[in-house]
Amino acid sequence: MVCCMVAAALGILVHNVVSRQIVGEVRKEVDRELDHALGHYEYGTAHGDVNVALDPPDLPGPLRALVARGDTGSMVGSYEGKPVMWAAGPADDKTLAVWIPYEHTRNRLRDIDTAILASSVVAAGVVALAGLFLANRISRRLATTAAVARRISAGDLDARVDFPADGADPRQPRSRDEVRDVAQALDSMAGSLQERLEAEKRFTADVAHELRTPLTGSLAAAALLPEGRPKEMINDRLKALHLLTEDLLEISRLDSGVERADLSRVELGPAVERAVAGAHAGTRLTASVTVLRDAAVLTDRRRLDRILANLLANAHKHGLPPVEVTVDGPVVLVRDHGPGYPAELIEHGPQRFRTGDPGRGRGHGLGLTIVAGQAAVLEIELSFANAPDGGAITTFRLPVGRLPQGS
Repeated sequence: MVCCMVAAALGILVHNVVSRQIVGEVRKEVDRELDHALGHYEYGTAHGDVNVALDPPDLPGPLRALVARGDTGSMVGSYEGKPVMWAAGPADDKTLAVWIPYEHTRNRLRDIDTAILASSVVAAGVVALAGLFLANRISRRLATTAAVARRISAGDLDARVDFPADGADPRQPRSRDEVRDVAQALDSMAGSLQERLEAEKRFTADVAHELRTPLTGSLAAAALLPEGRPKEMINDRLKALHLLTEDLLEISRLDSGVERADLSRVELGPAVERAVAGAHAGTRLTASVTVLRDAAVLTDRRRLDRILANLLANAHKHGLPPVEVTVDGPVVLVRDHGPGYPAELIEHGPQRFRTGDPGRGRGHGLGLTIVAGQAAVLEIELSFANAPDGGAITTFRLPVGRLPQGS
């Protein structure tokens, strides 16, 4: 668009300058002939070198009116159907006019306009192609950078753009490349983020492993205490700490990417019913199961049971009864009738080590984090939402007819 506008502006400018110059030359010529004709008329002699006449009928009206006011002038018109350049002036009470052919000049102007148009089109095309090539090169590099950024946001922290650094080749001059600078900043950010997350994972795993041994000893020692309220309180706290440690170890294994699913073909409806029944065993947790439509899915029974158990525990802990589990084909919905999920959980997903402290925002512990990690291992599509009439809804879709990658 810019190239075409510039070419059009230059074409109009050149056309005006050239046409004014050429037409001006013709006007000068016809004005000279008019001066000669007026001189010959004054002395009563003939001027046979040019077409001349008194009050010719083909003289243009504006030029005739100009002469009637006592002035001389020239303009383009026609004589016997052919283009001419007229010049006229007053001679006594009549109008003396001369004319010279103008068709050659008009053809010349038309040829010049054609040349200007062709040159403008060629110039605009060349510049546009060059600009398109440069813009496409920049666009491809930006698209590559954006694709890597999306991979990083999806969890692939090993993704890098890897554009060559400026000055990597000593034979090449140093130049300013903003796209390369953005790509290198993205790579640097990804590397720093990966190092921080790896350090966090190692810290979590190390803490969990270090706590496991003294916890096992503490549980054994607590079993030797005499029966009574103190023993019950100690055992209760030690068991809670033991469960927290096991959750931390499970999260560290999920984060490390070493977990692999043991897949088998499973009838989803009966599997969900058994998993819910198993989660109820020995607890006061209750939930109803409704199978609208059964489906055969590829999954790991143990990991599926773990997902459902954590979802039911979260529903009973943070929601209100009744807790409902619905199977509709390969889709499972778990719903309670409590206050629903916090907005940050729905928007960003589960986040570990978040408590209900107002200074840190409403939390959801480690249970949903484990659910998300196990779902990723099984390639389950997981989503969190709130029902319009109240209550939290967790929906997950299991793969049907295909094996998850890496299984």
